[in-house]
Amino acid sequence: MVKNKDIAVRAGVSVATVSRVMNQSGYVKEETRKIVLKAFNELVKDDKLLGQSMANKKNNIIGVVIPDISNPFFGDVIKGISSVADSHSASLLVCNTDEQLEKELKYLDVFNSHNIMGLIITPKTDQLDYDFKYIQKLERLGVPIVLLDRGINLSHFNSVFVNNVSGSFEAVDALIKEGHENIAIISGPMSSKPGRERYYGYENALRANKLEVDKNYVFYGDFKLESGYEITKQILNIKNRPTAIFATNNMMAQGCVKALVESGLSIPHDISFISFDDVDMFEIMNMNISTVSRPTDLMGEVAAEMLFELIERKEMKHAPVKEVLLETKLVLRGSEKLLKK
Repeated sequence: MVKNKDIAVRAGVSVATVSRVMNQSGYVKEETRKIVLKAFNELVKDDKLLGQSMANKKNNIIGVVIPDISNPFFGDVIKGISSVADSHSASLLVCNTDEQLEKELKYLDVFNSHNIMGLIITPKTDQLDYDFKYIQKLERLGVPIVLLDRGINLSHFNSVFVNNVSGSFEAVDALIKEGHENIAIISGPMSSKPGRERYYGYENALRANKLEVDKNYVFYGDFKLESGYEITKQILNIKNRPTAIFATNNMMAQGCVKALVESGLSIPHDISFISFDDVDMFEIMNMNISTVSRPTDLMGEVAAEMLFELIERKEMKHAPVKEVLLETKLVLRGSEKLLKK
């Protein structure tokens, strides 16, 4: 906004003279009035050009959207992203959606006004009633975008995922090889890529070992601790209680173990258990929980490197879409064993 004192400096007159000209009050020589108006117009033009320059300038900031900042998995992922961003002298603007689509959309608007240089996003779901509108909202940001851990239907963004199907298959197969036949799963929502794929791994492992999928042992959570806790209490009330539980993410695994401990059950002496994702708390409590381990830091690093490559090669509009699929690792620590016949 152009101020009277700036006009006065440019025109070489007093602020009072500028005020009289702008408010059309009091006597001012015609020649002085023209000088003041000329100075005003020049400053308006400069101010407009500056505004356009600022609007077109991309800040050295990477936007990061995650669904649950309380989940240590995303903390490790951000650490990986940050290490790469630091090497490119870029800062992170991290937004937590709490698995709420409304917040996710709001943050996209925030990024649009902050002129970020790129975006890494883990969306709540890949099954939206308005997929095209959502994708258009992302594309309107006008910056490179990388999907992390979860996909978006019909999109053409680069992505970094893990092999959820094989990781889940190996976990359930290990339980079956120990002699388990009645295995419950605490699945994530089927509206998300990890939820569906980890369930498919469970289903595939049972069928590969000629076991039927018993729907009484299939439960759906929301990737949060509370759902793991509540579902486990339901599992423990099943008449033909399963001998093992497979929790498909670290937060639901924590809720599951909390419910088991509260019920006075010991792992694996009373019930066996495997988690998808490591849980630091289990190690602190000296609980030897078997897990499907993911390269979490590496996921963040790969996503960030991919994003900066897109930023630097922005002129390549029609570059092929790139998907990186990282492998998991099954770490057996004994909690999978069938000790109670």
